[in-house]
Amino acid sequence: MSHEACEVAIVGAGPYGLATSTHLKAAKVSNKVFGDPMGFWRKNMPNGMKLRSPWRASNIIDPQREHSLDAFAQAHNIAPVENLPLKDFVRYGEWFQRRAVPDVDKRMVKAVAAGHKGFRVTLDDGDTVDAARVVIAMGLTNQAFRPDQFDGLGPDLVSHSSEVVNPADFRGKKVAVIGRGQSACESAVLLNEAGAEVELICRGDVRWLGAESSHQGRPEIVKWWMHSVMTAPSAIGPFPFNWAVDLPSVLYALPAEWRDKLSGRSLRAAASAWLRLRADGVRINVGRTVREARASGGRIALHLDNGVGTFDHVVLATGYKTDIAKLGVLSPELLRRIALRENFPVLSSGFESSVPGLHFLGSPAVGSFGPLPRFVAGCG
Repeated sequence: MSHEACEVAIVGAGPYGLATSTHLKAAKVSNKVFGDPMGFWRKNMPNGMKLRSPWRASNIIDPQREHSLDAFAQAHNIAPVENLPLKDFVRYGEWFQRRAVPDVDKRMVKAVAAGHKGFRVTLDDGDTVDAARVVIAMGLTNQAFRPDQFDGLGPDLVSHSSEVVNPADFRGKKVAVIGRGQSACESAVLLNEAGAEVELICRGDVRWLGAESSHQGRPEIVKWWMHSVMTAPSAIGPFPFNWAVDLPSVLYALPAEWRDKLSGRSLRAAASAWLRLRADGVRINVGRTVREARASGGRIALHLDNGVGTFDHVVLATGYKTDIAKLGVLSPELLRRIALRENFPVLSSGFESSVPGLHFLGSPAVGSFGPLPRFVAGCG
């Protein structure tokens, strides 16, 4: 085993971890990134997926803007598209890493605890690193939400959507998808296209984003208005709230209750309209509540408010809920010292928690800065 030291240890090598490293380097702050570059995007999202965020909101930001999505597309002869395929975004992230953060340490962090020089970071091979500061940039790792009705049911019957990487594995099977957001609708479409018999079960109607925005035949001034005025750069949330989402420093200064309301309004379950065009063959069962789920003869029986349905498998596209304890790397002593509000760590304007030197980026920052950190568009 070896022992190292650095000024800032960054836990996570996804878009936020990589972007953070480039900004720290530009500020002459030594840092080290630990983790599998773009690992969550490769291992926890389905083949065939497309990004919901538009092209302009899918950049991983470095201070000099040298490693933009446009630069990657030009270097690889890729034509810009409104919704980038997942495989191309992963390639972009890995290209960004090789060029901007070539010294990523691909070992995984096992534990972060207080140390005599700030923090002691233990890696999966037993080596340790002392760091004056630690940045947690682990994205949605271990944050998948699983409703209580499915407790005790194994992976042969129930999976979270983040575990369904290859929809073709379900060819010929009858699958229920629970949810009505982007992940639910896209999972249902991809499973159906892979040859599964799919039923989408949701409590309310599916909200199709951009359902009226084909713009074909509309005057150019209307197209410009819809694209440039009605849609903020990040494209998160409805007009006019989307413009507030793009001002996280302003939201940080607002009362927490206002920020919560804006986040709730902007992060409501919805799906891109282009999925609707591919949903033929998917049965959408609207207005249903799952009261109970039971194993039944090698299959799973869903007891709904209007009857019982039996399936070979259930995919829970039920989203994510922030719980920093489930990240699995923070010591119990550190967890006890972190001030929380509605399960989110309370952060300073520098993303610092109540533990001096311990910072959180990405989804855990939503509680302090609004919805933007939930998306790649928040990297800058």
